[in-house]
Amino acid sequence: MRRRQQDLRQQCVRTVTPTVNCPKTKRDLSELTDEFCRGVGWQAWRWLGAWPRQRNGLAGFQFNVWAPNAEHVGVVGDWNGWRPQWLERQGALWSGFLGDAVEGQLYKLAIVDVHGMPTERADPFARQAELRPGTASKLVGTSTYRWHDAAWMRKRAQVQARDQPLAIYEVHLGSWRRWGDDPPTCRELAKPLVEHVRKLGFTHVEFLPPLEHPYDPSWGYQVTGYFAPTSRWGTPDDFRYLVEQLHIAGIGVLIDWVPAHFPKDTHGLARFDGTPLYEHADPQRGEHPDWGTLIFDYGRPEVQSFLLASAHYWLTEMHVDGLRVDAVASMLYLDYSRQPGQWTPNVQGGNWNLEAIELLRALNRMIEMEIPDVLCIAEESTSFPNVTLPLADGGLGFAYKWNMGWMHDALGYLALDPIERSRHHDQITFSTTYAHAEHFVLPLSHDEVVHGKGSLVRKMGGQWQHGLDQLRLLLGYQWLHPGKKLLFMGQEFGQDREWNQDYGLDWHLVADPPRLGLLAWVAHLNSLYRLNKALHAGDCDLKGFDWVEGNNHDESILIWQRKSADQALVCVLHFTPVDRRDHWLPLPLAGTWRYVTSSALVEFGGDRDKLPDPVQASDQYGRICAQLDVGPFVVLVLERATEAAT
Repeated sequence: MRRRQQDLRQQCVRTVTPTVNCPKTKRDLSELTDEFCRGVGWQAWRWLGAWPRQRNGLAGFQFNVWAPNAEHVGVVGDWNGWRPQWLERQGALWSGFLGDAVEGQLYKLAIVDVHGMPTERADPFARQAELRPGTASKLVGTSTYRWHDAAWMRKRAQVQARDQPLAIYEVHLGSWRRWGDDPPTCRELAKPLVEHVRKLGFTHVEFLPPLEHPYDPSWGYQVTGYFAPTSRWGTPDDFRYLVEQLHIAGIGVLIDWVPAHFPKDTHGLARFDGTPLYEHADPQRGEHPDWGTLIFDYGRPEVQSFLLASAHYWLTEMHVDGLRVDAVASMLYLDYSRQPGQWTPNVQGGNWNLEAIELLRALNRMIEMEIPDVLCIAEESTSFPNVTLPLADGGLGFAYKWNMGWMHDALGYLALDPIERSRHHDQITFSTTYAHAEHFVLPLSHDEVVHGKGSLVRKMGGQWQHGLDQLRLLLGYQWLHPGKKLLFMGQEFGQDREWNQDYGLDWHLVADPPRLGLLAWVAHLNSLYRLNKALHAGDCDLKGFDWVEGNNHDESILIWQRKSADQALVCVLHFTPVDRRDHWLPLPLAGTWRYVTSSALVEFGGDRDKLPDPVQASDQYGRICAQLDVGPFVVLVLERATEAAT
């Protein structure tokens, strides 16, 4: 430690005169505090925390801290020898101007809590933090970063409309690629990541939480700095640069955002002023039994302002194009992961967390009013109703919801030995019965390749040599199924080992021709998805999907039609290793049908040199059929070239 623990209470001597209004706005501190305490302080990040100011010609920083129950609040830092300079109480806040504080210096809040106990805390509104294992905050000035992504920002609303393609590449920044023992910075990652994502044709990247967190294996899901890009991967401007470079390349940026819980680390939010300030006071509602973390008090207006301000900060100051809200299911239910007797019903006698529901609605209301061209996506794993229904119609107002049922069914089905799949055919077709109940994203995320689950390619049932063939099939099933797409890094080339946050991906595998074939298949699927309205315009439209053949249990073959106003494509998926050439299968209309693509082509790792010749569909004993080349584990897309002769 750079300093010895001091008896903060004994040193409680006023050293500053703090009554300073926020120069960023014409409103005074009392008005801003009132807004914050009413739960509508969306822009509280602009004045709470530490901001550079000048007073009577003296440069320094203005500090504003919410700690209403503390006995005393001060600041210790590099400029004062880590001896506290005390702030003055201003209603619910502690406020003061500290001369000689300079941008880049480390500091902590010195809090004598309601019980008279001294603690040192990171600033909840800090915009940068010390590199772990240090836990101090860092003084940051007003951003002078000059953005060069205006062209992207102007077209963002159009690009992110529901009738447009959305294909997300999910990334953990610390382990995507490494050139040494330590992870590279966001600035160092920008060029190779942009080139890779652009080459593969993804429309967006989604970063596992880039917010400050103390523990690497949490992957960012246990946040201590809700306004600070983690120092592991560089400075806030390094993160801005990465976002900007992706935007210049025409790629959107989503981040995982975690309002569901926070860790108990003593430098963080837990019992911040000696009371349950950010967390709910009732342990039944304030602690997660599974994760050992604390749950926000969603009904407290100041906590609402804190969370809304965090979302506002990332969506505006960092130019992020959307949030994927983590663990929404745990927020929605009072009995989430609890046994009878471990939870108390709400005022209506039910198990919904009404305060959390209102917080999520407030989040989407803020976005609707302030930043309507960004996306807000719910990671919600239950059948909670109307997650993506507009707020005006009584829904939660999210743009999309993760379709966890699709993911579990698809992976469970493909884990079966192919000979067993005919007896579980309904498992692979069931998701189409509710595919348009919400606006869905189909995820194959990091959660499926950790904690002993293995990589996607190792989940495939049957003989191991068919793993890559079946992974091509799984990805084809994902891209041709109604719903937007998400794929975790490494699965685009069939990473063999389970993901580990301490190591870079196994890029050496890409030298293997079958892995290159899989990469080419992913790029081809994204191109197909972008260029054909039938595959994306109807993702959220019931009229965009029709079954052609959904009951072929014996052969494990699915045939459906994807449609838009001016196009229709037929998709054929075969889930066994049997080679069925010139195989009679139904098509929706008579006439000439041409092959648009086939996963069996050599360029994708298959064994076919070229696409088969067009086929003729005609009436065969009362049903329109054609003879198709249906290879093992193949994905086919066909389009009608001409109508049948009359």
